Amino acid sequence: MTQFDKSDDSVVVVIGSGAGGATVAHELCEKGIKVVVLEAGPRFTIDDFHNNELAAYQQLTWADKRYATGDWPAATLAPEGPNWIVKAVGGSTIHWNGLSFRAQPHEFKARTVYGDVDGASLADWPITYDDLDPYYSRAEDKMGVTGTHGIERHPPNNNYKVLYNGAKRIGYKQISNARQAINSEFRDGRGACIQMGFCNQGCKMGAKWSTLYSEIPKAEETGNLDLRSGCMVLRIEHDKAGKANGVVYVDADGVEHRQSARVVCVAGNSIETPRLLLNSNSSMFPDGLANSSGEVGRNYTRHVGAIVFGEFDKPVNMHRGITVPGTVFDEARSDPSRGFAGGYLIEAVSLGLTNLAVVGDASGWGKDYTSFLEKYSHLAGVLLNGEDMPRSQNGVTLHDTERDQYGLPIPVIHVEEHDNDHAMSKHFKGQAEALLGAVGATKMHHVVTAAATHNMGTCRMSADADKGVVDGFGRTHDVSNLFVSDGSQFTTATAENPTLTIVALAIRQAEHIAAEMSAKNL
Repeated sequence: MTQFDKSDDSVVVVIGSGAGGATVAHELCEKGIKVVVLEAGPRFTIDDFHNNELAAYQQLTWADKRYATGDWPAATLAPEGPNWIVKAVGGSTIHWNGLSFRAQPHEFKARTVYGDVDGASLADWPITYDDLDPYYSRAEDKMGVTGTHGIERHPPNNNYKVLYNGAKRIGYKQISNARQAINSEFRDGRGACIQMGFCNQGCKMGAKWSTLYSEIPKAEETGNLDLRSGCMVLRIEHDKAGKANGVVYVDADGVEHRQSARVVCVAGNSIETPRLLLNSNSSMFPDGLANSSGEVGRNYTRHVGAIVFGEFDKPVNMHRGITVPGTVFDEARSDPSRGFAGGYLIEAVSLGLTNLAVVGDASGWGKDYTSFLEKYSHLAGVLLNGEDMPRSQNGVTLHDTERDQYGLPIPVIHVEEHDNDHAMSKHFKGQAEALLGAVGATKMHHVVTAAATHNMGTCRMSADADKGVVDGFGRTHDVSNLFVSDGSQFTTATAENPTLTIVALAIRQAEHIAAEMSAKNL
């Protein structure tokens, strides 16, 4: 395995190995650039995965303590575990569902299109859809997204058939079981999906794209990657000129190290990335590294979410097949006549019986709820994935007194939900019940999603250095050789699942970094 000296100041240090971090690392390694990836969690293999919901959750989840405050469901239902992300090589690409949608052109201009939404901190992205278009195509090819590049889509399972037929009957037209980064046939050294239905637990077939067994091994094959797992980064250091020059971390044995760096890319998710920048304060950056604007940690979004399950007279067996097998796109448009700004996706969804029992309705245990669970084989579910309104007060701060096992202040994630989110959720619930009812659902059950799996914002892109943290390439406005490479960059949430956009941005960012290094600007 390749190892670089810790005093080697020619390397690019990437913090985090998920969709953004590992993609940046792989792209740079392919260009002959030396990269050190520091990952807080362990490195698993496909053989280590469990087709067991509880065991997989305990194995993979970033369970370090954090607090949720505000009025969002996490603050009351899961205050010490508000975000479901993975602490392992591959990050949350291990447990994501594979949905790979492009953001829409109008969503890059949310402030212009939606106008002044009272109580929201909407802004336009400093890039356009056209800027990202070629990188979306490269990301789709890299990830093996069905319905693109001649890749066959998956056969419809029963849960998708419920969604499709119900949607058609209530007038929806844009319905598809494509755009999934899950192999429908052997491709890129990865097996084909056999429809086991354990998409959230780590794919035992390697059919679902994950940087764990895709980008990381490919980068290692170049001889330019030094991957260090079990290494928790404590702070980023800088020189007298304010340029990042090293990263301090603790290894799995508790030993502290310092890795010198030419460039640093932070890809720790929208919680750990701002937390690290805030913890990397200094006399030059008293409020946190790259935080002269005061925007680090602000404008956190996580998508508006809810699930409606319909109960049917005959078995559906929604658990058989891909967990989120298809999507309705009609409501993703911008149409303020519905009573809210932005749009949303309606996605067919299955929860395993264990997960459904745990998160379905913690306050509703009793005869009605257990009767609902007994009908598991007769259920079909539809999920809301909606554009969350950014708010300046929503975000990540450091706890005043409580510390983690490394002595760092734990993160506090505060969310005050916007009225727009409530209006969108209400609209979805009406449409979801109509959709399920149109194909014979006899009863409906509503589920509140507590832990956030789509975490965005907190280091948003902006053209103006006073209004954001990074520019259109993810380079921080304050520190010229410090980049943010994950969903923290998102200026707004968009209605689409974020991973494809994260990967497209990472490919574009790596191209920019390589060019700037070649020109001696970095």
